[in-house]
Amino acid sequence: MANGVALVRVPLIGGNKSAADVTRDVVGALDARPSALWWGGLALSGSALTLGMIAIGYQMATGIGTWGLNRTVGWAFDITNFVFWIGIGHAGTLLSALLFLLRQRWRTSVNRAAEAMTLFAVMCAGLFPLIHMGRPWMFFWMLPYPNDRGSLWVNFRSPLVWDFFAISTYFTISAIFWYVGLIPDLATVRDREPGTTRSKIFGFLSLGWTGSFRTWHRYEVVYLLLAALGTPLVLSVHTIVSTDFATAVVPGWHTTIFPPYFVAGAIFSGMAMVLTLMLVARKTMRLEHYITDQHIDAMCSLVILTSGLVGLAYGTEFFIAYYSGSPYEQFAFYNRALGPLAWGYWIMVSCNVLIPQLFWLRSVRRNLIVVFIISIFINVGMWFERFIIIVASLQREYLPSAWSDYAPTTIEVVTFIGTLGLFFTMFLLFCRFVPVIAMAEIKGVLRPAHGSHPAHDSHSGYSAEVTPEGPDTPGRPRP
Repeated sequence: MANGVALVRVPLIGGNKSAADVTRDVVGALDARPSALWWGGLALSGSALTLGMIAIGYQMATGIGTWGLNRTVGWAFDITNFVFWIGIGHAGTLLSALLFLLRQRWRTSVNRAAEAMTLFAVMCAGLFPLIHMGRPWMFFWMLPYPNDRGSLWVNFRSPLVWDFFAISTYFTISAIFWYVGLIPDLATVRDREPGTTRSKIFGFLSLGWTGSFRTWHRYEVVYLLLAALGTPLVLSVHTIVSTDFATAVVPGWHTTIFPPYFVAGAIFSGMAMVLTLMLVARKTMRLEHYITDQHIDAMCSLVILTSGLVGLAYGTEFFIAYYSGSPYEQFAFYNRALGPLAWGYWIMVSCNVLIPQLFWLRSVRRNLIVVFIISIFINVGMWFERFIIIVASLQREYLPSAWSDYAPTTIEVVTFIGTLGLFFTMFLLFCRFVPVIAMAEIKGVLRPAHGSHPAHDSHSGYSAEVTPEGPDTPGRPRP
């Protein structure tokens, strides 16, 4: 309170938007003709997806001998990409579920796209364990169902089975959570254009939404329960992925730091990908009033936090190796930093620990071009982190006679490019046909449009408003 005037934070949504403006802007983006930039991006991602499908078909017909694996390096490019994509998928659940439970209102502009990104990233990740099976058409053998194969059951001690259950559970909960949050917006689009094909489709998908108090109440209860159910998945899924390595006896893998290390790294890479995609969507879809500097600033703050956790994990690994007194463990980390793949290790450190420190500067966080470039560097660095952990730990065995270097083949590289194509193709189609902004949630954090007299305090960074009801409070709109 200052001079009898209530101080509230600068509104999360710019442009003094009303509820009708939000609907008009978001649905208008679906009605507008796709830009040349959208068509160009779709053509590029579709071409990459086509190449990837050809490469996967060739592998299935020929066998995984098309990979560059050898006697020493049995896990390499495919598992690297699997862990990378699973990590990318973590930001959606974090932004939507955990921040919803913590009542962080800035999530409302980015949670819809982050949830969709989770689904697409998990789709990409799920391809690699299937291909790694050698006979992907036998994937149903991993299901624990009664069968006629006698005593042949799922090997529950196999990391492949752990990954299967982790991916399927995470994808199912994330898809339900995304769809439930989408229902009010589907009903909004349905009611704007009655009689059209899109209205009929969205009317079917909106499950008879009426907007009544009872409907809203039940919706919010279900959404809260799904958020509470989805939040532990942020910790559990990548913890399971990390145990693929931590339960092995390979020096550089069998360490108890891997579960929190992998979770922090997954959130770190996921936030970087959210920044990358939302900055592009902000510019191409004219969403500057909805994805504001405050949203970018908040995401950059999470990147700084998780970057610090990842950097601490890097240092802890070296300290534990030194403290253990095991020459094999010490050599594994010495080999990472100074061995044949040292160039990849220092790319990893530079992109994941050093470059993100620029976000401490407010001028950097408010320069969207620089933020976009840094987010790209983080994505590159996190891919190299998984590559170094897997390949550098395997290519130098206990005996020098078993040492063997690894290089990915063209098939492996094209397969990864294909997953990039799948991811960006799905995201571009999502932006074109589904409301990319959660309209119902945005309307709950709008600045009061009537009965207010704003006055801005440039020094404190707050806006002063005198309203009959007092400061703006969060809440969902009611029809």
